[in-house]
Amino acid sequence: MTAAADRPTALLASDTEAAQEAEAELRRHYAFVPLKEAEQIIALGGDGFMLHALHEMLRSGRILPVFGMNLGTVGFLMNEWQIDGLRERVNVAKAFKVAPLRMEAVTIRGDRVDHPAINEVSLLRETRQTAWIEISVNGRVVLPQLVCDGVLVATPAGSTAYNLSAQGPILPLGSNLVALTPISPFRPRRWHGALIPDEFSIVFRAIDPSKRPVSAVADQREVREIERVTVCVDRTQELTLLFDPDHALDERITMEQFAV
Repeated sequence: MTAAADRPTALLASDTEAAQEAEAELRRHYAFVPLKEAEQIIALGGDGFMLHALHEMLRSGRILPVFGMNLGTVGFLMNEWQIDGLRERVNVAKAFKVAPLRMEAVTIRGDRVDHPAINEVSLLRETRQTAWIEISVNGRVVLPQLVCDGVLVATPAGSTAYNLSAQGPILPLGSNLVALTPISPFRPRRWHGALIPDEFSIVFRAIDPSKRPVSAVADQREVREIERVTVCVDRTQELTLLFDPDHALDERITMEQFAV
Protein backbone atom coordinates (compact mmCIF):
# COMPACT_ATOMS: atom_id res chain seq x y z
CA MET A 1 0.00 0.00 0.00
CA THR A 2 1.41 3.38 -1.00
CA ALA A 3 0.61 6.85 0.29
CA ALA A 4 -2.02 8.81 -1.65
CA ALA A 5 0.43 11.71 -1.97
CA ASP A 6 3.80 12.88 -0.65
CA ARG A 7 2.04 15.00 1.99
CA PRO A 8 -0.11 13.36 4.71
CA THR A 9 -3.56 13.07 3.14
CA ALA A 10 -7.01 12.46 4.60
CA LEU A 11 -9.89 10.88 2.69
CA LEU A 12 -13.47 12.12 2.98
CA ALA A 13 -16.52 10.75 1.19
CA SER A 14 -20.18 11.65 0.91
CA ASP A 15 -22.75 9.17 2.18
CA THR A 16 -23.93 8.12 -1.30
CA GLU A 17 -23.45 4.50 -2.31
CA ALA A 18 -21.08 5.38 -5.16
CA ALA A 19 -18.86 7.54 -2.94
CA GLN A 20 -18.79 4.95 -0.16
CA GLU A 21 -17.76 2.21 -2.59
CA ALA A 22 -15.05 4.45 -4.04
CA GLU A 23 -13.76 5.25 -0.57
CA ALA A 24 -13.46 1.55 0.29
CA GLU A 25 -11.62 0.89 -2.97
CA LEU A 26 -9.16 3.72 -2.40
CA ARG A 27 -8.43 2.59 1.15
CA ARG A 28 -7.50 -0.85 -0.19
CA HIS A 29 -4.89 0.70 -2.49
CA TYR A 30 -3.59 3.76 -0.62
CA ALA A 31 -2.66 4.81 2.89
CA PHE A 32 -4.46 7.79 4.42
CA VAL A 33 -4.12 9.59 7.74
CA PRO A 34 -6.81 10.89 10.14
CA LEU A 35 -8.09 14.36 9.30
CA LYS A 36 -6.40 15.93 12.33
CA GLU A 37 -2.99 14.74 11.03
CA ALA A 38 -3.54 15.67 7.38
CA GLU A 39 -1.96 18.43 5.32
CA GLN A 40 -4.41 17.97 2.44
CA ILE A 41 -7.70 16.21 1.68
CA ILE A 42 -9.14 14.02 -1.03
CA ALA A 43 -12.92 14.42 -1.21
CA LEU A 44 -15.24 11.95 -2.96
CA GLY A 45 -18.72 13.08 -3.98
CA GLY A 46 -20.36 15.84 -5.96
CA ASP A 47 -20.26 19.62 -5.84
CA GLY A 48 -22.63 19.66 -2.86
CA PHE A 49 -20.28 17.50 -0.83
CA MET A 50 -17.31 19.64 -1.84
CA LEU A 51 -19.11 22.76 -0.63
CA HIS A 52 -19.98 20.95 2.60
CA ALA A 53 -16.34 19.99 3.16
CA LEU A 54 -15.14 23.53 2.45
CA HIS A 55 -17.69 25.01 4.84
CA GLU A 56 -16.65 22.57 7.56
CA MET A 57 -13.08 23.82 7.18
CA LEU A 58 -14.22 27.44 7.37
CA ARG A 59 -16.13 26.66 10.56
CA SER A 60 -13.20 24.80 12.16
CA GLY A 61 -10.60 27.35 11.09
CA ARG A 62 -8.30 24.57 9.84
CA ILE A 63 -8.14 25.09 6.08
CA LEU A 64 -6.40 22.46 3.93
CA PRO A 65 -6.00 22.02 0.15
CA VAL A 66 -8.69 19.73 -1.32
CA PHE A 67 -8.49 17.44 -4.36
CA GLY A 68 -12.02 16.34 -5.22
CA MET A 69 -13.06 13.40 -7.38
CA ASN A 70 -16.52 13.35 -8.86
CA LEU A 71 -18.94 10.67 -7.68
CA GLY A 72 -21.93 12.98 -8.05
CA THR A 73 -23.83 14.53 -10.95
CA VAL A 74 -22.21 17.70 -12.33
CA GLY A 75 -18.89 17.76 -10.50
CA PHE A 76 -17.86 21.23 -11.63
CA LEU A 77 -15.59 21.61 -8.60
CA MET A 78 -14.27 18.06 -8.89
CA ASN A 79 -11.74 16.05 -10.89
CA GLU A 80 -12.52 12.89 -12.79
CA TRP A 81 -12.84 9.74 -10.68
CA GLN A 82 -9.90 7.38 -11.22
CA ILE A 83 -8.30 4.93 -8.86
CA ASP A 84 -4.96 4.59 -10.66
CA GLY A 85 -2.14 7.09 -10.37
CA LEU A 86 -3.68 9.04 -7.52
CA ARG A 87 -0.40 9.94 -5.88
CA GLU A 88 1.03 11.33 -9.11
CA ARG A 89 -2.17 13.27 -9.85
CA VAL A 90 -2.28 14.93 -6.45
CA ASN A 91 1.44 15.76 -6.47
CA VAL A 92 1.23 17.61 -9.81
CA ALA A 93 -2.23 19.13 -9.25
CA LYS A 94 -2.73 22.80 -10.04
CA ALA A 95 -3.81 24.87 -7.04
CA PHE A 96 -6.48 27.55 -7.19
CA LYS A 97 -7.26 30.03 -4.41
CA VAL A 98 -10.93 30.74 -3.80
CA ALA A 99 -11.88 33.59 -1.47
CA PRO A 100 -15.33 33.16 0.11
CA LEU A 101 -17.89 35.87 0.65
CA ARG A 102 -18.81 37.00 4.14
CA MET A 103 -22.50 37.71 4.72
CA GLU A 104 -23.46 39.84 7.72
CA ALA A 105 -27.23 39.93 8.13
CA VAL A 106 -29.40 41.95 10.51
CA THR A 107 -33.00 40.78 10.96
CA ILE A 108 -36.03 42.95 11.61
CA ARG A 109 -35.83 41.76 15.26
CA GLY A 110 -32.28 43.06 15.54
CA ASP A 111 -30.52 39.66 15.45
CA ARG A 112 -27.10 39.64 13.79
CA VAL A 113 -25.95 36.57 11.85
CA ASP A 114 -22.68 35.98 9.97
CA HIS A 115 -22.19 33.22 7.40
CA PRO A 116 -19.53 32.52 4.74
CA ALA A 117 -20.49 31.70 1.14
CA ILE A 118 -18.27 30.04 -1.46
CA ASN A 119 -20.67 30.33 -4.41
CA GLU A 120 -23.08 33.15 -3.71
CA VAL A 121 -25.15 35.20 -1.28
CA SER A 122 -28.73 35.58 -2.48
CA LEU A 123 -31.65 37.64 -1.24
CA LEU A 124 -35.07 36.16 -2.01
CA ARG A 125 -38.65 37.25 -1.43
CA GLU A 126 -40.41 35.13 1.18
CA THR A 127 -44.00 35.64 0.00
CA ARG A 128 -45.87 36.36 -3.22
CA GLN A 129 -45.14 40.05 -2.71
CA THR A 130 -42.16 41.25 -4.76
CA ALA A 131 -39.11 42.29 -2.78
CA TRP A 132 -38.16 45.96 -2.65
CA ILE A 133 -34.42 46.26 -2.09
CA GLU A 134 -32.08 49.23 -1.86
CA ILE A 135 -28.51 48.51 -3.01
CA SER A 136 -25.39 50.39 -1.91
CA VAL A 137 -21.81 49.84 -3.06
CA ASN A 138 -18.97 51.17 -0.91
CA GLY A 139 -21.34 53.44 0.99
CA ARG A 140 -23.04 54.89 -2.09
CA VAL A 141 -26.65 54.09 -2.95
CA VAL A 142 -26.52 52.82 -6.54
CA LEU A 143 -30.11 51.53 -6.78
CA PRO A 144 -32.67 53.23 -4.51
CA GLN A 145 -35.28 50.56 -5.25
CA LEU A 146 -34.92 47.22 -7.03
CA VAL A 147 -38.33 45.53 -7.43
CA CYS A 148 -37.62 41.85 -7.96
CA ASP A 149 -37.88 38.26 -6.82
CA GLY A 150 -34.38 38.66 -5.44
CA VAL A 151 -30.75 39.59 -6.08
CA LEU A 152 -27.44 37.79 -5.59
CA VAL A 153 -23.70 38.32 -5.28
CA ALA A 154 -21.55 35.56 -6.83
CA THR A 155 -17.86 34.77 -6.66
CA PRO A 156 -15.97 33.71 -9.81
CA ALA A 157 -16.08 30.10 -8.58
CA GLY A 158 -19.84 30.40 -8.07
CA SER A 159 -20.58 32.43 -11.19
CA THR A 160 -21.44 29.29 -13.21
CA ALA A 161 -24.03 28.14 -10.66
CA TYR A 162 -27.17 30.03 -9.53
CA ASN A 163 -25.74 33.26 -10.95
CA LEU A 164 -25.58 31.81 -14.47
CA SER A 165 -29.15 30.46 -14.16
CA ALA A 166 -30.25 34.01 -13.32
CA GLN A 167 -28.60 35.27 -16.54
CA GLY A 168 -25.57 36.61 -14.69
CA PRO A 169 -22.07 36.79 -16.22
CA ILE A 170 -19.39 34.12 -15.95
CA LEU A 171 -16.35 35.55 -14.14
CA PRO A 172 -12.84 34.21 -14.82
CA LEU A 173 -10.80 33.26 -11.79
CA GLY A 174 -8.39 36.05 -10.93
CA SER A 175 -10.72 38.71 -12.31
CA ASN A 176 -10.96 40.34 -8.84
CA LEU A 177 -14.67 40.87 -9.45
CA VAL A 178 -17.98 39.68 -8.05
CA ALA A 179 -21.22 39.53 -10.00
CA LEU A 180 -24.22 41.50 -8.74
CA THR A 181 -27.20 39.89 -10.50
CA PRO A 182 -30.95 40.52 -10.15
CA ILE A 183 -33.38 37.61 -10.01
CA SER A 184 -36.53 38.20 -12.09
CA PRO A 185 -36.30 42.02 -11.88
CA PHE A 186 -39.45 44.04 -12.50
CA ARG A 187 -38.04 47.55 -12.06
CA PRO A 188 -35.77 49.02 -13.22
CA ARG A 189 -36.53 46.94 -16.30
CA ARG A 190 -33.29 47.60 -18.13
CA TRP A 191 -30.94 46.84 -15.24
CA HIS A 192 -29.31 43.45 -15.76
CA GLY A 193 -26.73 43.56 -13.00
CA ALA A 194 -23.20 44.83 -12.49
CA LEU A 195 -19.60 43.76 -12.04
CA ILE A 196 -18.16 44.97 -8.75
CA PRO A 197 -14.47 45.08 -7.69
CA ASP A 198 -14.07 42.44 -5.00
CA GLU A 199 -12.53 44.86 -2.51
CA PHE A 200 -15.83 46.77 -2.35
CA SER A 201 -18.61 46.01 0.12
CA ILE A 202 -22.23 45.66 -1.00
CA VAL A 203 -25.14 46.50 1.29
CA PHE A 204 -28.74 45.44 0.67
CA ARG A 205 -31.56 47.06 2.63
CA ALA A 206 -35.03 45.55 2.56
CA ILE A 207 -37.64 48.27 2.00
CA ASP A 208 -40.82 47.68 4.02
CA PRO A 209 -39.60 44.25 5.26
CA SER A 210 -42.70 43.63 7.41
CA LYS A 211 -44.99 43.74 4.38
CA ARG A 212 -42.42 42.40 1.91
CA PRO A 213 -40.22 39.97 3.90
CA VAL A 214 -36.88 38.97 2.42
CA SER A 215 -34.57 36.08 3.31
CA ALA A 216 -30.80 35.96 2.81
CA VAL A 217 -29.04 32.74 1.85
CA ALA A 218 -25.27 32.16 2.05
CA ASP A 219 -24.85 29.07 -0.14
CA GLN A 220 -27.39 26.83 1.66
CA ARG A 221 -27.68 28.67 5.01
CA GLU A 222 -30.74 30.90 5.27
CA VAL A 223 -31.60 33.87 7.48
CA ARG A 224 -35.24 34.94 7.27
CA GLU A 225 -36.88 38.34 7.64
CA ILE A 226 -33.76 40.39 7.12
CA GLU A 227 -33.56 44.15 7.32
CA ARG A 228 -30.03 44.66 6.06
CA VAL A 229 -27.30 42.46 4.58
CA THR A 230 -23.66 43.37 4.03
CA VAL A 231 -21.57 41.24 1.64
CA CYS A 232 -17.81 41.42 1.12
CA VAL A 233 -15.00 39.11 0.03
CA ASP A 234 -13.11 37.57 2.97
CA ARG A 235 -9.49 37.05 1.93
CA THR A 236 -8.49 36.00 5.45
CA GLN A 237 -10.00 32.55 4.80
CA GLU A 238 -8.88 31.69 1.28
CA LEU A 239 -9.55 28.09 0.26
CA THR A 240 -7.32 25.99 -2.01
CA LEU A 241 -8.81 23.63 -4.61
CA LEU A 242 -6.53 21.18 -6.46
CA PHE A 243 -7.16 20.17 -10.08
CA ASP A 244 -5.58 18.01 -12.76
CA PRO A 245 -3.53 20.40 -14.93
CA ASP A 246 -5.35 19.41 -18.13
CA HIS A 247 -8.80 20.01 -16.65
CA ALA A 248 -8.31 22.88 -14.25
CA LEU A 249 -10.94 25.17 -12.78
CA ASP A 250 -9.94 28.31 -14.69
CA GLU A 251 -10.28 26.48 -18.01
CA ARG A 252 -13.65 25.03 -17.01
CA ILE A 253 -15.02 28.45 -16.11
CA THR A 254 -13.76 29.95 -19.37
CA MET A 255 -15.23 27.14 -21.47
CA GLU A 256 -18.64 27.50 -19.79
CA GLN A 257 -19.03 30.70 -21.83
CA PHE A 258 -19.21 28.55 -24.96
CA ALA A 259 -21.54 25.86 -23.60
CA VAL A 260 -24.80 25.48 -25.53
